[in-house]
Amino acid sequence: MPGPIDLHRLQAFFDPEDIGWKPIAVSKKTGKALVAAYVTNRAIMDRLDSVCGPENWRNEFVSGPEGGVLCGLSIRIVREDGTAEWVTKWDGAENTDVEPVKGGLSSSMRRAAVQWGIGRYLYDLPSQWVSVDERGRITQTPPIPPEFRPRSSGDDPAPGVRSEASPSDGDASTPRRVRPRDPEAARYFMPRQVKS
Repeated sequence: MPGPIDLHRLQAFFDPEDIGWKPIAVSKKTGKALVAAYVTNRAIMDRLDSVCGPENWRNEFVSGPEGGVLCGLSIRIVREDGTAEWVTKWDGAENTDVEPVKGGLSSSMRRAAVQWGIGRYLYDLPSQWVSVDERGRITQTPPIPPEFRPRSSGDDPAPGVRSEASPSDGDASTPRRVRPRDPEAARYFMPRQVKS
């Protein structure tokens, strides 16, 4: 029987090609949009396969309130003594305007993945305004700062897991987890016109 899964590896940074961008506010005056980053579902599935193994994770979908959808993302957790159990974390989303069912399923899975720490660091990316076309579509891929990119060294057990010095002891070598903000709600609003 396989041993315990290192769940911290779920939190590793993603390659830039696995990150998508969504406009959350558009300025017609400047021709730019404020964008929010998200990790693609394909990248989430690949991360779960590589960290947990394809046989040790699953998801299920149920109807959510007012026509939305809930996703339960389960991981089979094996303890040191060899016993195992399925642990499920749930989150949901509304159906989207474009491809409503597919969009709702994808959004709810991304949100459930964040419950496991997958892509949660994206909430800490700095806000960016980028060029858009006349329909509000992004024409320029936003850059991802180096501190949010995967590390290339193989000696970090969870490459890309962001940490900061612990304020309790003042020792910069003692990492602590960065508490994410809750900007997820902004991702479900249609782009609005902003005067700038």
